[in-house]
Amino acid sequence: MDHLDPIARLLQPRSVAIIGASADATKTAGRPVSYLVKHGFSGDILPVNPKVDRIGELPCYPDIASLPTVPDVGIVLLSAERAHLALRELAARGTAAAIVLASGYTETGEEGARRQRQLIEAAGSMRILGPNTIGLVNLTDNIVLSATGALEMEHFTAGGIGVVSQSGGILGSLLSRAAARGIGLSKLISTSNEVDLELADFIDHLADDEATKVIALYIETVRNPAKFRAAALKAAGAGKPVVAFKIGRSEAGVKAAVSHTGALAGADRMYDALFKQVGVIRAQTFADLIDIPAALDTGRTLRGNRVAILTSTGGAGTLVSDDLGMAGFETPAPDGETAAALRALQTGDHAVLDRNPIDVTLAGLKPDLLRGAIDILLQSDSYDALTIIVGSSSLANPTLLVDPIKDCLPRSDKPVIAYVSPHAPEVGAALTRAGVPAFAAAESCTAALGGMLRAARFEAHAEAVDRPAGIAVDDLPSGSLDEAEAKQLFERFGMPCAPERIVQTPAQAEAAAHELGGQVVLKILSSEITHKTEVGGVAVNLTPETIGARLIGMAADVEAKAGIRPQRFLVQQMVSGGTELILGMHRDPLGTAILLGMGGVTAELFKDTTMRLLPAAGGLSRAEALAMAKELKTWPLLDGFRGRPKLDVEALVDAIVAFSQMAAQLGDRLVEAEANPVFVLPQGQGVCAADGVVVLA
Repeated sequence: MDHLDPIARLLQPRSVAIIGASADATKTAGRPVSYLVKHGFSGDILPVNPKVDRIGELPCYPDIASLPTVPDVGIVLLSAERAHLALRELAARGTAAAIVLASGYTETGEEGARRQRQLIEAAGSMRILGPNTIGLVNLTDNIVLSATGALEMEHFTAGGIGVVSQSGGILGSLLSRAAARGIGLSKLISTSNEVDLELADFIDHLADDEATKVIALYIETVRNPAKFRAAALKAAGAGKPVVAFKIGRSEAGVKAAVSHTGALAGADRMYDALFKQVGVIRAQTFADLIDIPAALDTGRTLRGNRVAILTSTGGAGTLVSDDLGMAGFETPAPDGETAAALRALQTGDHAVLDRNPIDVTLAGLKPDLLRGAIDILLQSDSYDALTIIVGSSSLANPTLLVDPIKDCLPRSDKPVIAYVSPHAPEVGAALTRAGVPAFAAAESCTAALGGMLRAARFEAHAEAVDRPAGIAVDDLPSGSLDEAEAKQLFERFGMPCAPERIVQTPAQAEAAAHELGGQVVLKILSSEITHKTEVGGVAVNLTPETIGARLIGMAADVEAKAGIRPQRFLVQQMVSGGTELILGMHRDPLGTAILLGMGGVTAELFKDTTMRLLPAAGGLSRAEALAMAKELKTWPLLDGFRGRPKLDVEALVDAIVAFSQMAAQLGDRLVEAEANPVFVLPQGQGVCAADGVVVLA
């Protein structure tokens, strides 16, 4: 272990000072010392409290200055008003890291924020975990630097799952739930206010930690997106899946802005995009935050979506297959060879072996029969994974079930999980400890296999991008651009738009319609009115003969509805024969996202969209742009659905890349941008944006 690395020293200290330790083990301030002793910490335990000479068998020191050695870690149990004083003294002595348990910092307002700044100043180069943290637990090395009551338990299963949580209470919750289920954890760290050390620091560290195979995160907010991305990609590169549960999904805090994109790209969608791009598997429920890592910790790879269900109790098998089916898994019947091998196992006709769930009536639970059936299913080319249903008959003697299952594991690397149908936590824990993650809900089986499939399928797209040739943007105004100006900006970056003319009078409109080939669209041109359709400011299918009268009528209609009489109009070539998409950008604290979706007026209704966050430099790669198009439910419409012509996907990819390069180059100057609709025309005919919204800072 590198003792120069402060995070390594924080997780594996040789000596720990407890500042403000209480001699009363029932008090929070008494817990850290009693837990260090109880769980067998082998290094030096150095309590500091001027009021007592000893705590149990340990000498207690009056102050930090009188400690006999420099502690690797200081646990600070003082109040928020005094914690910084201890930090200053620990830092002066050369302590690597301090854990600050007190609350009363940024979570309480301005005064708390001032105290938090005080902590940073006092610490200097010493690292801080917290404040407002419950501490950390290193189960790999049996080191507990925490005050969580969950440590009253006698024994924990050490294993391969590292947990980083921004909530302290969740740490105790996961610790106790995992222990009860036989799920092994490696390290648990509560980061809370993250005045210094944050989620990304620990993801980065656990990616290098030999004892950790899977990383589970409980996230309230990602404070440093770039650092988070880098750490998550490092973990993915090290073959360590990251599973995250993000709290705060129902934020209605998305103010509908002038474009549709704002409404379609809520804060939660941004997290989805971030997680997807860096290979983080999103837990949809809190239960998933244990269930998915438990399955991933087996280290087995799920190569496809075909699952065999082996059951001796019909109803439970149906429950699991139904839930798997809803999530896109397949439960095919065994192929001829597999069915024949299964039939050869059982004499008599009481088993139904030609369908899935595969129902073996385990008469008297014959272990050899079970072992044979499991082996056949794991060797079968028809299946990628096996789910074993544990029925009530196994309760009398669980080892009759656990042992044969355990025996089969070394002969295959396919995932094997169990669904325990009766309420039998001890059977589930025994199976999990034997390497077969066991679940008490059918939905958990689906979530676990779903997480394994996502982990196996994640490919990091290279973020390196051709930097666009710098396009001059110094002449741009600020504020809301009108439609013509917005589309001129798109064209500057290489995104084609429909040919158009700006007009003011019926005569000019008629001339423009002739020039543009007869079939045209008339729109009001205004930077104040962005949703033109809603005020009667758009008319389609006009000809040189009809456009003059429509212009006069439109001016009156818009004035009646919006209180503004339009002075300028746009005559635009009528585009037809393509599919309408929306291309937009949305910026929030996580970064800038490019959104692609089914466009036109129904964009917000169908919400068929996908998003990508821009990399640190430049726009999206062509591979990312194509992947976005293929993620849409409406992708078949672009790809020749039911005999329709194939559309110009190459040109669409060009347009997405160009739009993303515009967003990358303009950076913070670009408040909003949206092209909607973008018509994707038949192959070889390109794409063209028929409307645009741009707001510049």
